[in-house]
Amino acid sequence: MYCQTGSRSKNWRPVARTLNPVAHAVRRDAFVDVAQSLIQTRGYERFSLQDILDTTGASKGAFYHYFDSKAALLDAVVNRMADQAMAQVKPLLDDPSLTAPQKLQVVFGGIAQYKAERKDLVLAVMRVWLSDDNAIVREKLKRLASDRRRELLEVIVRQGIAEGSFAAARPDHVALVLDALMEGIGESAMELWIGRQDGSVTFKEVTDTFDAYLEAFERIVGVRPGSLQFLDEQALEFWFG
Repeated sequence: MYCQTGSRSKNWRPVARTLNPVAHAVRRDAFVDVAQSLIQTRGYERFSLQDILDTTGASKGAFYHYFDSKAALLDAVVNRMADQAMAQVKPLLDDPSLTAPQKLQVVFGGIAQYKAERKDLVLAVMRVWLSDDNAIVREKLKRLASDRRRELLEVIVRQGIAEGSFAAARPDHVALVLDALMEGIGESAMELWIGRQDGSVTFKEVTDTFDAYLEAFERIVGVRPGSLQFLDEQALEFWFG
């Protein structure tokens, strides 16, 4: 019987496959691209995993290499939206010539602009967001969004205290409260939008709600009334008119 006993056979070891991070990201992004398009054109509940596979030409095994469920794919879509919104405002937030109140305006205005430019997608995701079937995903994404916002807000509050434009003692605590307010604004905005669609909410109720949040924001950071603005009249008309 022939038996190879050379050094090559004795020293052979299995070679681990190396992962190309760029190729991995590209393939993963392809699934997210398709999901985002289908959410916008059909709605999350109206497409299946098979629709994703048919559009991408990928196998089921390839999909599960990146995502463990359709809900995980939704998670990726919403995370991408949050990343893109932050990327849109970050250059201005890094601008040393802007004051802290101006940077808060950048956060409000930049996020509002991002959503306005993608209204169909935002509304499609919002419908999914409010569904009881997606409560676990929603809570997970809320925590992720909160972590992003709080870190950003703390940097702005620290700048405001340093330059004397904010009257606050604990920037970390202030950022925590502001973040909770921003989450509340988001939840209220969704409920108000639905109310406007079914006629149960007036436009004045919308503006009064935003004014109340704005007043709370201004008091917490210690600026004079009227110093900040969430949405201008044009933006309010765009979403709630």
